[in-house]
Amino acid sequence: MEIASPKDNLIARMRIEVSGVVQGVGFRPFVYRLAYKYNLNGWVRNTSGNVAIEIEGQQTDLNRFIDSLKNEAPPVSHIQSISTMNILPVNDTGFRIMESKTKAGEYQPISGDIATCDKCLHEIFDTDDRRYLYPFTNCTNCGPRFTIIKDIPYDRPLTTMSPFKMCHRCQAEYDDPLDRRFHAQPNACPDCGPQLQLADNTGKTIESPDILKQVARLIMEGKIIAVKGMGGFQLACDATSDNVVKKLRQRKKRPGKPFALMMSSIEEIKKRCIVSDAEAELLSSAQAPIVLLKKRKDASDIAIDVAARNKYLGVMLPPTPLHHILLSYTDRPLVMTSGNLSEEPICKDNEEALQWLHNITDYFILHNRGIYARYDDSVYLVEKGEARAIRRARGYAPSPVMLPFDAKQVLACGGEEKNTFCLTRDKYAFLSQHIGDMDNTETLEHFENTIGLYKNLFRIQPEIIAYDLHPEYISTKYGLGYATENNLKAIGVQHHHAHIAGCMIENGIQTPVIGVAFDGTGYGTDGNLWGGEFFMGDFKGFERLAHLEYIPMAGGAAAIHKPYRMALSYIFTLLGTKTPLDRLPVLSRVSKTEVSTIKKQLEIKLNCPLTSSAGRLFDAVSALAGIRGVAKYEAQAAIELEMSAPDDINDIIKQYIYPFSTETENGMTVIRLRELIKAVIEDVAEKIPASIIAARFHRTIADIIIKTCKAIALKTGVNTIALSGGVFQNRLLLKIAIEGLENDGFKVLSHHVVPCNDGGIALGQAVIAGYNDIKDK
Repeated sequence: MEIASPKDNLIARMRIEVSGVVQGVGFRPFVYRLAYKYNLNGWVRNTSGNVAIEIEGQQTDLNRFIDSLKNEAPPVSHIQSISTMNILPVNDTGFRIMESKTKAGEYQPISGDIATCDKCLHEIFDTDDRRYLYPFTNCTNCGPRFTIIKDIPYDRPLTTMSPFKMCHRCQAEYDDPLDRRFHAQPNACPDCGPQLQLADNTGKTIESPDILKQVARLIMEGKIIAVKGMGGFQLACDATSDNVVKKLRQRKKRPGKPFALMMSSIEEIKKRCIVSDAEAELLSSAQAPIVLLKKRKDASDIAIDVAARNKYLGVMLPPTPLHHILLSYTDRPLVMTSGNLSEEPICKDNEEALQWLHNITDYFILHNRGIYARYDDSVYLVEKGEARAIRRARGYAPSPVMLPFDAKQVLACGGEEKNTFCLTRDKYAFLSQHIGDMDNTETLEHFENTIGLYKNLFRIQPEIIAYDLHPEYISTKYGLGYATENNLKAIGVQHHHAHIAGCMIENGIQTPVIGVAFDGTGYGTDGNLWGGEFFMGDFKGFERLAHLEYIPMAGGAAAIHKPYRMALSYIFTLLGTKTPLDRLPVLSRVSKTEVSTIKKQLEIKLNCPLTSSAGRLFDAVSALAGIRGVAKYEAQAAIELEMSAPDDINDIIKQYIYPFSTETENGMTVIRLRELIKAVIEDVAEKIPASIIAARFHRTIADIIIKTCKAIALKTGVNTIALSGGVFQNRLLLKIAIEGLENDGFKVLSHHVVPCNDGGIALGQAVIAGYNDIKDK
């Protein structure tokens, strides 16, 4: 029998500070319930920097309280640290939630928006519940967070819910410590909360007793609807109608890029997609991202144009009550794509949507709850049993990536495509939500506004600016301008070094690695366009040790949009300008005039920048194999090359590898591709199926990676490989490369938390700039 120590029964008092994602996630109600459970007195409050607690009671109960605080916290919270201090008892009675306290200069991480919880979902479909079919139902465990927060601490007056005064029943829930809506800042009901409005595409209000039921009927009639979600507008239509999907493509000016789908349940998704346990868990998570899932071959009710020539569908479950109700009425899959024109930012305000989307949509679902931060849907895939970010936004941002050192306050401006920025402070790296492609003024304005929001929320005044070396990137120009205007230090970071540093930091590695950075474009230190890179490096720097050989891009950016130009560049550069094209289906259709022009460009080196890009090599082989000669969206040729490969990985592993060679130039290993290109052309001439060519090519690229890494490891003794860059979104290449490297004894790092594409480079920029500034001191 255990005998209690007399000290265990003494009354003690403790001050506790909890930091991390602990506001907007039901943490104070959780603390209150723990105090009640263990008969403790005192208080809890939000501050600008943490959750502060003082508790008083018997020492054994205090110990149990601390254990429960660590082990039973709300599922969407993330405790970074708990500090405790013993203080003198004050003979408190009762436990209370104190008014929040603002502390100058202090900050804390903020939760992303949270998908509807099971209890709220039950309420909105319970005919006897007062929130029956109410599209803004939420509680401390779910609902909007980041998108409605104007400032910290997280309290209703500092959110876009401030105009809505709670009715007496909502206020009673808010005040009741045992209610799950206790201190739920967005708490509302049909009597006191936000309301929907249905409008046509001229902005005229349409009266309806049940707006979402009316919208469901419109969707089934073939109409396109702009839906105001948590972080902005989405465009919804019937995903089973070929004509409607084609109409949306025409209006949105999005001719080929796949659309995302929303389905009502995992069961509905499984009717159309193959769903693993890991994928089901990700779909059903609090973040509820779009997940790229393998199509079932009998998924015949989904319109072909949703994701033509693609083996995968991007699918999500409804993230809000509004979506749940709408899907229950339509009883079919819906296209649910970003509410924008082409690559512009998602619309977030009613007036903005009416102005920019009226030529796309037939009707609008509007509402009067403000959106403070634009927020696209996140996109993930699962490969080798692990979730991997493709686009990090709703549900995930602005949760920080943890740093292994105390960082200066750095603003890293990211890249040109799939832009995100990153702000660092202390041990936090706040990587922004997806901003978009920086090729229009609207995206630049979104970029600037969101930087301002993050600076304010996290109390950051940048001391250092990090930027990409490409002189024409808008993000680079912004960063240099910001540094000049504010008299700040500016540090340029090579694109692929940033890729690898980002991969290292999210894997908790600081020691040197062999970096394999494969992507479409990155400005090199020699002024050429890199993208097929092998180097050894860490946060301090890198040494380029090998790369794919340089090939001129005939017409510059035109070769990206027209992969056949890249194919011709490879042929004429490596095999000669007299190589016959008549047996190559895509290239034989190129006009003789254009072929002559390309030859002349290459001969006189007119607008033919040199590139070592793996992405451009994928494009060229896709065109050579007759798969895709003209791209309608970024990386389409490479994606369709991957999609052409066999489903059975064993069929790919069995394929022979195309020949390639290496040469050493000034100490640098150059991977020569002449024999590879020649062999692909011979396969095409022999009418080898495109699926076999795709399989052989993927095996070859994996072999190039494995053999080059083995050669570098032999010289350097480094045994850790970091894979990064947009080419590794190719799950087939990722899989066979990782398996091959691991079979040879390498430790392989890859991305999970941040995208391997350019959506992750801002993290690497910030780490490199901040780390080197610290070391310089």
